[in-house]
Amino acid sequence: MIPAATVGPRETVRTATQYDRVFFGGMAILLAAMALVGFGPTFYFRWLFGAPPTISGTTTLSPLTQLHGALFTTWMVLFIVQTSLIATRRVALHRRLGVAGAVLAGVMVVVGLSTAVASARRGNAPPGIDALTFLAIPTMDMVLFAGFVTAAVLTRREKDAHKRLMLLAYISIIAAAVARMPGVFPYGPLAFFGIGYGAALLGVAYDYWSRGRVSRVYIWGIAVLVLSVPLRLALSSTSAWHSFAEFITR
Repeated sequence: MIPAATVGPRETVRTATQYDRVFFGGMAILLAAMALVGFGPTFYFRWLFGAPPTISGTTTLSPLTQLHGALFTTWMVLFIVQTSLIATRRVALHRRLGVAGAVLAGVMVVVGLSTAVASARRGNAPPGIDALTFLAIPTMDMVLFAGFVTAAVLTRREKDAHKRLMLLAYISIIAAAVARMPGVFPYGPLAFFGIGYGAALLGVAYDYWSRGRVSRVYIWGIAVLVLSVPLRLALSSTSAWHSFAEFITR
């Protein structure tokens, strides 16, 4: 942690901001690496792995699924670009690209939900789970992602809150990649949600190290992520959810 006794408040903030550039840039690369490892065999490097079946057992990717993957890949690249622009102090370009990022996020939510519904309609789901039951998982992912991005856009003038909300938005959708990482899926939701959402704890540790306190954004944001896991699992088994899922997949 930066020793407060040796520097004044302004110097402490200035030094922490310099470290921010390294931390958020590093998180962008870490999350991208997790996505590449998780989706590498079935999406990014299918040609190298002989087009293996996806986690739901399908061996082909529909055009909608490919669009879904392309949009999320664009988000991944844009996140790295945006953190790099801040690190190099090109704030004006960062803000202009932020508009495109907000539009991209909206399209991602629409396409992500459409892909999940289309997959459930075809009966695709991981082994041992009904397709309509599983639909609650990606649906909640999109709800969380939309919520965090919306909050980040609304707080774009508060840079500390904004960048933490954008990081939480990214983390909210990384569990899908973690579940596909070698050896993770057999351990169930606690494993892939725990590892994926656990990335937010790096933000907590960094805040405490650099500032001596944890941003309230992480406090309530991580609480939302954690609570969403039992909520979606409980919701997915209810008759109300199944009725809703049947309705939207017709």
